[in-house]
Parts: sequence; C-alpha cells; structure tokens
Amino acid sequence: MKQEFIFAGFGGQGMLLIGKFLALACMKEGKHVTWLPSYGPEMRGGTANCSVIVSDEPVASPMVDKADVVIAMNEPSLDKFESHVRPGGLLVINSSIIERKSVRDDIKVVYCDAMHIAEAVGNPKGANVAILGAMMAKCHVVDTDKMVEAIREELGERKAKFLEGNKKALLAGKEMAEEKWKYL
Repeated sequence: MKQEFIFAGFGGQGMLLIGKFLALACMKEGKHVTWLPSYGPEMRGGTANCSVIVSDEPVASPMVDKADVVIAMNEPSLDKFESHVRPGGLLVINSSIIERKSVRDDIKVVYCDAMHIAEAVGNPKGANVAILGAMMAKCHVVDTDKMVEAIREELGERKAKFLEGNKKALLAGKEMAEEKWKYL
C-alpha cells in the first residue's frame, strides 16, 4: 500500500502542520512516511504546500507529482493542484472560501465548509484540522486515535491547551464528510 498526498493553501492556513500530523500518525502505526514542505519566501499569506507519502515499504523519493489525495484550502491551490489528483483519487475543497466547483469528473470530490465547522466547535483557527477530518472520512489511511495522538505530540506541552479544540474540529470534519457523502 502506498498513498500520496498534497496539502495546499496560503501560508498560515496550517497545511504544513496537518501534513506533519498525518506523517506522525502514520509513523505511529508503523508505516514508512515522507513529508516534504514547499513555501514561498513570504510564508504567512504566501503559498504553502506539502506532500506526504505513506507506504508499507520504504519510500525512495519524497516527490509527489500525481497524488491520491489533494486538499485545497484556497482557490490558487485548487487551480494549481486539481490536475495533480490521480484518476479515481480524492480532492477535498475548502468551500468556505472557494466558490468554484471541481472541473474533474474522474475523481471523488468533497466540499468541506472547514471554517464554519471549526467555528461551530469553538475552534475558529481549526479549519485545517476540520478539513483533515473530512479527508480521513473518505481516505482511510490512519486510525483516528493515532491522529489524535499525533496532534497531541506535535502540539507538545507548550500548546497542549489547543488539543481539545483540534480534536473537536477533526471529529466534526470527519462527521460532516461521512454525512454529506451520502447525498453527493
């Protein structure tokens, strides 16, 4: 089993962080992983993306051209990475700020109102974790408990106060995608 992911958005939207969460959670399950960040010099507000590869075997290269899953948090990221989803793959779109629909008919698409979900659970900065939960509902790459463990570890003692809000956002995003998918 090998799965390739691209998480993309503006710097500050937490795409690199959720990529780290996924990589760490999969490592906790004994899988081989790579995490490769890419961002412009302007960081916050500029473009930022990362690729994650999860495999049962050692990964030779961290480069991802065609991904099984792409998360697009903003329209420039959707424009850039929509074509990078493999046929039959999954595209998760942050419908909170992206109005356009996918132009692809050979992939699965989830429209996730990530900002609304995060606000609804009392974690307005947790849109990245909400959309990660939506992805997890449709791409069963890692157990939810392992993801929560990874979030706890990555946040560390200094940011432990954010764990509960992130857990709520993760579960709410996952629940939204499970429910909404029934009607797409």
